Amino acid sequence: MPENPHLSSGGSDQPVGTDGVLPVSPADGKNDGAVAAIELCWDQRQQKIPDPFVWPQSDALASSERELDAPVVHIGAAMRGGAGMRRAAEQVAAACASHGLFQVTGHGLDPALARAALDGAAGFFRLPLATKQRARRAPGNVTGYAAAHVDRFTANLPWKETLSFAHRTSAAVSQQVVIDYFTSVLGSDYQPLGAVYQDYCEAMKRVSLEIMEVIGVSLGVGRSCYRDFFADGGAIMRCNYYPPCPEPERALGTGPHCDPSALTLLLQDGAADGLQVLANGEWRPVRPRPGALVVNIGDTFVALSNGRYRSCLHRAVVHRERERRSLAFFLCPRDDRVVRPPPRLLDGGAAASGQEEEGRRYPDFTWADMARFTQRHYRADARTLDAFARWLGAAATSASQSQDEAAEETV
Repeated sequence: MPENPHLSSGGSDQPVGTDGVLPVSPADGKNDGAVAAIELCWDQRQQKIPDPFVWPQSDALASSERELDAPVVHIGAAMRGGAGMRRAAEQVAAACASHGLFQVTGHGLDPALARAALDGAAGFFRLPLATKQRARRAPGNVTGYAAAHVDRFTANLPWKETLSFAHRTSAAVSQQVVIDYFTSVLGSDYQPLGAVYQDYCEAMKRVSLEIMEVIGVSLGVGRSCYRDFFADGGAIMRCNYYPPCPEPERALGTGPHCDPSALTLLLQDGAADGLQVLANGEWRPVRPRPGALVVNIGDTFVALSNGRYRSCLHRAVVHRERERRSLAFFLCPRDDRVVRPPPRLLDGGAAASGQEEEGRRYPDFTWADMARFTQRHYRADARTLDAFARWLGAAATSASQSQDEAAEETV
């Protein structure tokens, strides 16, 4: 799940523009040697972490012993409607209006598939670096293998490795898009692993659409509103590996941020906790719960709710002796679909009360715009959505001025 040195963390070596936007590729993708050096950092014989991995004290604040108060929603009961749906909608509304996170059970995910997906990630990250580098992430691309994001950043590096790939459900693309990815970048020997993640992504898409039904009810727009909106959308699947760290109090597996996507479904390996959410000024842990998926709201859905629900501000911590794995499924709209709240959330009941329409919190945008912004212009943090809105406004103003100048030249 993504991070930002130029606002709260202060560690960037690049100038910040007046719009607060920073190019996110100071490393320019030219870090083959740096990636190799990262492998040495994972060596448990190291006593100290290199300076690029040291986070500012403001971001690495101590964790609270108090666990996050996150409701556990039985999604299976909700899908049966009636009291189950009403109860689930109430739980989701309370969580999303406060910190943006809840957990779901009764989702129907095959435990054997979940185990295979976690074990598959463990196996991949144990591969030789040269093999993992076959899937190396290209500059400006969200998919591929990355070690500590050294291809994008030079400071505040996360103590982790990731493998990310896309999942889509569309007649225009292969129905085995995940399998095709694994075989194309790693070779035909990895077809079985690709099949595991193909099945896992399809299961996560099913669960995410069911969750969208509950969220729709919780906001009073009905079960089908958001389900239909995301039905033809895509997703990014990310396997995370957090190695043991010799100085966990100075490092972070992932820095404080809100996910730019709409919804995140996270499967935590029960061996070690690491996910933490900022609530009431404290970083509170979200400990692994057997059989549960962690669900958090992302920035894109905040815009879809017209700001009624909150994006979950979270981070990942690391441990001195324990490694940790997790699987994150980021639900996104179709690239060209316009993100705009449903009318019911815009009028705020104005039609019935005679009041004026409730103001728009965020401008229209597409997921392609948001993805481009966070991959090429901005390191995601707690204020990504507001920065994105300013960026869109500046781009619109610039385009309008260019049109005016062109019109004047033709007069």
